[in-house]
Amino acid sequence: MTERRIIYFRYSMRKILLFALIICFFSSKSQNVDVLHYRFELQLSDKNDTIKGLATITFVRKKHDRTVELNLYAIDKKGRGMRAFPENSAHSSSSVVFSQSGDNFQLFIGSIMEDTLSISVPYVGIPADGLIISKNKYGDRTFFADNWPNRAHHWIPCVDKPDDKASFEFIVTAPSHYKVISNGIKLAEKEVGNEMKLTHWRDDSPLSTKMMVIGVAKFATKTYDDSPKDIPISAWAYPRDSAKWFYDYALTPGILKFFADYIGPFPYNKLANVQSKTAFGGMENASAIFYNEDYVTGSRTYEDVMAHEIAHQWFGDMVSEKSFAHLWLSEGFADFFESLYTEKKYGEKAAREKWIAARDEVIAFARQSNKAVVDSTEDLMSLLNANSYKKGAWVLRMLQNEVGDSVFKKIIQTYYNQYKGSNAETRDFEAVAEKVSGKELTWFFDQWLYQPGIPKLNVTWDYNREDILFSPFGFEKKYKYQLPLEILLIFKDGTTEKQLLKIEISEKAGTYVIPSKKKPSKILLDPNAKLLFEGSISQHQ
Repeated sequence: MTERRIIYFRYSMRKILLFALIICFFSSKSQNVDVLHYRFELQLSDKNDTIKGLATITFVRKKHDRTVELNLYAIDKKGRGMRAFPENSAHSSSSVVFSQSGDNFQLFIGSIMEDTLSISVPYVGIPADGLIISKNKYGDRTFFADNWPNRAHHWIPCVDKPDDKASFEFIVTAPSHYKVISNGIKLAEKEVGNEMKLTHWRDDSPLSTKMMVIGVAKFATKTYDDSPKDIPISAWAYPRDSAKWFYDYALTPGILKFFADYIGPFPYNKLANVQSKTAFGGMENASAIFYNEDYVTGSRTYEDVMAHEIAHQWFGDMVSEKSFAHLWLSEGFADFFESLYTEKKYGEKAAREKWIAARDEVIAFARQSNKAVVDSTEDLMSLLNANSYKKGAWVLRMLQNEVGDSVFKKIIQTYYNQYKGSNAETRDFEAVAEKVSGKELTWFFDQWLYQPGIPKLNVTWDYNREDILFSPFGFEKKYKYQLPLEILLIFKDGTTEKQLLKIEISEKAGTYVIPSKKKPSKILLDPNAKLLFEGSISQHQ
């Protein structure tokens, strides 16, 4: 069933003011606009969960189509969702046809030829998702956006796709006893009467809708004295948790400085660590990270989570994946840099333990899944798995081992600088890695990211007085791999010797000869945890 309505509007040379009735589901299959800026004016209340909004969306049409397509979740059977509504346009001289069928919402704007347009959409409703209106663990009322992966359209009209980045602002009117946090910088905070307060935040950095958030609650706040120059780092906590929260998240300046030194300058003008009702352990909203409300101990238990979310500010936020199929460019990068931070602060042994634990997770996942890391599934929540996180991080670790530390660092910096403020996919990163390293790396990216599973490598060895005979066997022959396998020879006199073998896994097994004047008492595979594989080694009987 298709619903059609006539909506009236007025427009000038570069701007349309359009009051439209929009009832739509995510998502339009063919996106024909590029959003430049969102302005969201919101009214929140303690009387009920209804929000009132006015969204002004400035965009460029990719084509001179006569339709504009947006995303906004309709009122559902439970009475939740958003309903836009027309205002009195009695003086308008032109009209637009509204049409909604299935998941598609369209506004037919007729013969207007201007490329840059603005649409204003008043709307009202109770969010079914996206903006979580509930109570925190102390029973206090809170409002927290939780948009990942494509849940923003449940409470704001938008193009809810990761590759359509735009600047934006939130102007939130809420009861005066609340504080409001959002992305970007705070432009205004003022009482507006009737015990209501208006707070205006704006972010001029282009972001995906998954990162556009507000948090509204009773907060205690602290700005850290050791914040980098011109980048205030703050903590926003429920008052009863504030002392512990302020202590735990005081680690943030040091973590931020480490990543800034390695990757490039911090990309935003502030960083807030916010106690929240996010469904995740942490949500990397640009410049306003939302952490689970229980991630506070007063003993800095969640330092690894902090490092992960702060790394996202560069990878995931400033550089985003073109589609969720390439989520590893966000989550794998964040996991890799979390481990890099661990190594810097706590040493190689602590980092190696993290890599071994991550490898175990990848092995367990590979045993029950035939999915590659680059995965175009429509079940986006299923992408929050060991492939996207741990295997993605391992790919970066192995790339670092393949090209060397200094070249790898240059690859990371070049990739970031080339794609900051925009989006990339796996082949884009591959192209940068090849250009910087001077190596052909398609084989590397294909075997680790585009084919499922991990190599299985069981090994036997023997000694014939002059050579060690090293024989891989029993591996899975369905896929081919080139593996730089490091082994450690341990001798009876306590001496050790490292060897690096280039193992090829294919249909033909080979025997590798390692010259040695002494018989080893033991051989260890991959002693420094530099290779992702499943396997074992034993002496031939």
